[in-house]
Amino acid sequence: MRTLRTELCEILRIDHPIIQAPMAGATTVELVASVCEAGALGGFGHAYTEPDAMRKDASALRARSQRSFAVNLFAAPTPGEPPIHEQGEAIAAVRGDFEHLGLPVPERIPPPYAPDRAQQVEAVFDFRPGAVTVHLGDMTADTVSRLRGVGVRVGGSVTSVREARHLEALGVDFIVAQGTEAGGHRGTFLHVPEHVMTGTLALVRQVVRAVNVPVVAAGGIMDGAGVAAALALGAQAAQVGTAFLLCPESGVSEVHRKAIAGMDGDETAITRVFSGKPARGVRNLMIEKAAASGLPILPFPVQQKLMAPLRAASAREGSADYIAGWSGQAGSLARRLPARDLVRILVEEACETIERLRRSMSL
Repeated sequence: MRTLRTELCEILRIDHPIIQAPMAGATTVELVASVCEAGALGGFGHAYTEPDAMRKDASALRARSQRSFAVNLFAAPTPGEPPIHEQGEAIAAVRGDFEHLGLPVPERIPPPYAPDRAQQVEAVFDFRPGAVTVHLGDMTADTVSRLRGVGVRVGGSVTSVREARHLEALGVDFIVAQGTEAGGHRGTFLHVPEHVMTGTLALVRQVVRAVNVPVVAAGGIMDGAGVAAALALGAQAAQVGTAFLLCPESGVSEVHRKAIAGMDGDETAITRVFSGKPARGVRNLMIEKAAASGLPILPFPVQQKLMAPLRAASAREGSADYIAGWSGQAGSLARRLPARDLVRILVEEACETIERLRRSMSL
């Protein structure tokens, strides 16, 4: 297997500048272990994972691999319980969908809505992964310093230069620049999300020029040519998410896989309907309904709790109508490959792309 290394590879203790996006609900122990063993950085999406389950995942992974791995936490503030009248409006808007799937219609959406963030961070201190990243927010400078002090590298997602500079000032080791092409939740935390929809090409180059820490490119990267393009922009690694969803080791439902495999171009949209935060997924009945009628949306992650039964029931029935089929804009390039083979092919394709460019420039 060819080698492709950057300074960030040394920092993260990996062989190749490829990071498997830590996607909540998709990142099983098997997927993370396979990616790590292939020499890339595998990672758990622990956005909604309780601390004890995080510890169990880390233990199970280390029984399969001794390589460096990452965990990702959502850092968005968790709200209190919304007023009952607001809950009632949101529930009424999807009452027919609950009834259509034979589900009991909730009377309210009580807390808790997310794991305790401080306890999640303490769990990270317990099992000390190679890296921890945050999405939808930041950590305090003290927490960043404490994590780095025990050997855990720290990174965070940004969608603007302003956010990148903010994270750099907190002392992070690397920054993930997430272009609008990316699947799943937008990582915005210092702006109105709709105001920072910069594409990967433009965002990565701007962030690389604005900060002095390594930058990871994310959004729409599905093959080795995309990895090579990210490196050409000055990024020191490429974060790949949607490409791993079709791997047999991923935890997504078969209907989710089929939705991505059936894409013939960009059939995605950014929606708040499934969680309350903007996130990109394959268009379906629920997304179209929300866009057409302007459904009332509860704050994140209250909306996530409301919609979870619909999503699960739809997946069980093999219907894509109500699933959150997170996917980047280039999902049509996804391949059904074991994760280890996908990492190998990404590296080979990236090296071939770089060599082809060198040859063409020498003519």
